[in-house]
Amino acid sequence: MKKFFTIVSILFSVSLFAQNGDGVVNALKEGSAAKFGSYFSSKVDVKFPQKDEMKSVSKEDAATAVAGFFSSNNISGFDVTSQREMDGTMYIAGKLKNNSQGYNLTVMLKNGSVITVRIS
Repeated sequence: MKKFFTIVSILFSVSLFAQNGDGVVNALKEGSAAKFGSYFSSKVDVKFPQKDEMKSVSKEDAATAVAGFFSSNNISGFDVTSQREMDGTMYIAGKLKNNSQGYNLTVMLKNGSVITVRIS
């Protein structure tokens, strides 16, 4: 019986993790910084082009910074180029779309929450 509950717990965790990964991708495809920010962990590392990395910023501050970037750069969508999971960590990479050049984006999730956002 104990083995059964362990297996069910693992399957539930994997399912929840995959759902959050899909939710992050969908939020980015919509160009919704608010929805994307809702998946942030309590502390997030954020890196923007030509700026120093912000380490361990609060969820609220990270969401505000990302929303400002999306707004000032007219981010309208996202194309996934790579998505993989290793040892409970999910990596999502792709291209943020705007009216001109676009930006490369890498997101790392741990336990279903975004812990790193890198835009270049």
